[in-house]
Amino acid sequence: MATITPQKAFYLQGKTLSVRFRVEQLKKLKQCIKQHEQDVMDALAADLGKSAFESYATELGIVYEEISLHIRKAAAWSEPKRVGTPLAAWPAKSYVQAEPLGVCLIIAPWNYPFQLVLAPLIAAISSGNCVTLKPSEHSPHVAGVIQTIISEAFEPAYVQAVLGDAAVSKALLELPFDLIFFTGSPEVAKHVMGAASNRLIPVVLELGGKSPCIVGEDANISQAALRIAWGKTVNSGQTCIAPDYVLVHRKIMQPFTDALIASISRFYNGNPLTHTDYPCIINKTHFNRLLGLMRDGEVIFGGEHNEETLKIAPTLLSVKNLDSPLMRKEIFGPLLPIIPFDTINDAIQFVNQRPKPLALYYFSGSKQSRKLVSRRISAGGITFNDTLMHFTNPALPFGGVGNSGFGSYHGKSGFLAFSHMKAVMDRATWIDIPLRYPPFGNKLSILRWFMK
Repeated sequence: MATITPQKAFYLQGKTLSVRFRVEQLKKLKQCIKQHEQDVMDALAADLGKSAFESYATELGIVYEEISLHIRKAAAWSEPKRVGTPLAAWPAKSYVQAEPLGVCLIIAPWNYPFQLVLAPLIAAISSGNCVTLKPSEHSPHVAGVIQTIISEAFEPAYVQAVLGDAAVSKALLELPFDLIFFTGSPEVAKHVMGAASNRLIPVVLELGGKSPCIVGEDANISQAALRIAWGKTVNSGQTCIAPDYVLVHRKIMQPFTDALIASISRFYNGNPLTHTDYPCIINKTHFNRLLGLMRDGEVIFGGEHNEETLKIAPTLLSVKNLDSPLMRKEIFGPLLPIIPFDTINDAIQFVNQRPKPLALYYFSGSKQSRKLVSRRISAGGITFNDTLMHFTNPALPFGGVGNSGFGSYHGKSGFLAFSHMKAVMDRATWIDIPLRYPPFGNKLSILRWFMK
């Protein structure tokens, strides 16, 4: 069983406090990934049926960009930031110093099994931590490549990858980490948070939920359909911010549905089950779960599936019962319920009656309407007139709200997630104003002047 005693000892040596050391480690990691790039692609194809293009676009490329950003910015983000000092504390200098938390645990899911391990790892290294990684056992080929990369790039007392099933994860949660970073479902997150609470370990929870699309009457129908089809079919819908369902203005319901069907058909030449660009479902358990959800709706388009290859065609559904599992549970697959609405307020009310989503997508040409939706609906992130794309901007914090998680990462947000922002005041010794010392006598009037 893994231990973090060597990592605790390594951290206390102070090596990771050096920004130069951190940058060297990030460069070493990037070089090692480059050397194993084809292995990563082969593993993603074996576990999820991903094409080379999708593997690079949604996994490797994002990791490379994140490493490059942290290499450039780690020094600046680590610098103490001067802040103002109130008159009552004069003379003094005040600043905020980012310091690493210590030894961190990263538990990753299977849907983007490379990127969702490496992106938080990069942030943890950049901010000066030691790390234990737990890749998902449901993507074993990728997990094996990750372990190879980590063992070649780092000594285990600094960064280690631990493989195994849920029992291994449970055992790791009993160890005295300084932060737990978890990506997965809200149900499992409750167990993670419960275990962390026993030791008062802070957590970052990157969860999911039912991320809605709203297509307004004034939307560019063909473009909205194209971009929603893309967002739903990337990784065969196994994306935490994939469009989960679509609310479409009743007046454009039919032309939008037709455009959506046309877009999906064009992607895969009318046969996604045999197209090499279309990924498979991760395993038979999730395959059968999705077929069960499909039965909760009426198939408008698609519905074909192949148990041998674990592929389910992109499937558009009308909803028979808004309280069915199809509309209560995160779909996490290529099924897309389509629901009509009459007014934007109806759509807003529909979304707000459900748990806060990780992402929200609204298609409209009206700036005023977009402002209304942004103000009225709470979500982890919003992209207007597209899907998924806010995830690609490292200047934007990525994370959930409420049931979709808390804490955020990507870019500087990731650096901050793995840092403690330490308050520092440096008081002068050349003078000591006696106002604060007893006896107080008639000092209250002077105090009122200082503190008002």
